[in-house]
Amino acid sequence: MRRVTILGATGSIGRNTVDLVARADDLSTVALTGAGNIALLAEQAKRLGAELAVTAHEDRLEALRAALAGTGIAAAAGRAAVIEAASRPADWVMSAIVGAAGLEPGLAALRQGATLALANKESLVCAGPLVLAEAARHGATILPVDSEHSAIFQALMGENRSAVERVIITASGGPFRTWPRERMARATLAEAAAHPSWSMGQRISVDSASLFNKAMELIEAREFFGFAPDQIEVVVHPQSIVHAMVGFADGGLMAHLGPADMRHAIGFALHHPARGPVPVARLDLPALARLEFEAPDPERFPALRLSRAVMEAGGLSGAAFNGAKETALDLFIAGAVGFLDMAALVETVLDGLWAEGALGESPASLDNVRVVDHLSRQRTRQAAAARAG
Repeated sequence: MRRVTILGATGSIGRNTVDLVARADDLSTVALTGAGNIALLAEQAKRLGAELAVTAHEDRLEALRAALAGTGIAAAAGRAAVIEAASRPADWVMSAIVGAAGLEPGLAALRQGATLALANKESLVCAGPLVLAEAARHGATILPVDSEHSAIFQALMGENRSAVERVIITASGGPFRTWPRERMARATLAEAAAHPSWSMGQRISVDSASLFNKAMELIEAREFFGFAPDQIEVVVHPQSIVHAMVGFADGGLMAHLGPADMRHAIGFALHHPARGPVPVARLDLPALARLEFEAPDPERFPALRLSRAVMEAGGLSGAAFNGAKETALDLFIAGAVGFLDMAALVETVLDGLWAEGALGESPASLDNVRVVDHLSRQRTRQAAAARAG
């Protein structure tokens, strides 16, 4: 029996992971972690027969204990408890905690040599060299779970990396793909969260609408696969059927196609190196009729330009980019800034930190990343207050 842990079990990726683990008869569950949805976390823990369930919210511990009463499943709460859960011996760990909060639990899982199924792109954006070095030090394996990076990974299987000329990541374009900039400036939270292709949580849906999610994926691809920034391209593909393409020296493109269902990428990582059955729809190619591709508009979606500047600058720029982006997103969700203000705030913060020379140090330690993350969040709130007058 393989032992599995799911970090971030109550989010979109986590729920899909629980679904797949529940269907398997060769897996046992060590631990599940979640946030404030105690009822769902307890239900998942009971469904999978987990040894431990952890909520990140310390004030919800008694509620979790009550929900698990009589099951024999241990309950814990708080950030330290989440990291401890990630540190428990397991063969396979899903890292699906949203945001920079997923970095330390992911590192804890790597330190005990697990295969880490990485859906938390922020780990590589904030601290790619640190994460990869930790995996190498402890003989751990990292498998990408973002649909685009899973697609790249699969397209590269059996191929000579030196023959790769280009990597193309696709973006749906989100709900504002055809909106003029003036209308985007007035976009509501509900409009931004209404993704046309994927069923995801609110935060990642808004990030997709702004293409900040794709900007993060550019940096993630750079860190995980080691390709030069100018080898990585983004194209808008509204059907969300082609998840990524890899171009080789002979001019050929290897494309990965699949339905807009995260269980494919999760299932690939769960069964790797084999290919196991995954309950996703099979593509009906005649029904698709056509696949469309177009270039992203850099004026309406400046996040892509900012991510390239981050890759060029290096050092701790990824940690600052993510911290500013997460805070700007918090402010938009709270109604404190407009949709287009998010990119403007991130750019203001990055420009200021670059001008001060505050991001030049390589992220050789978790402390470096923490300091820059905190500073970028503080600067973003200050910039937002200044814009508000």
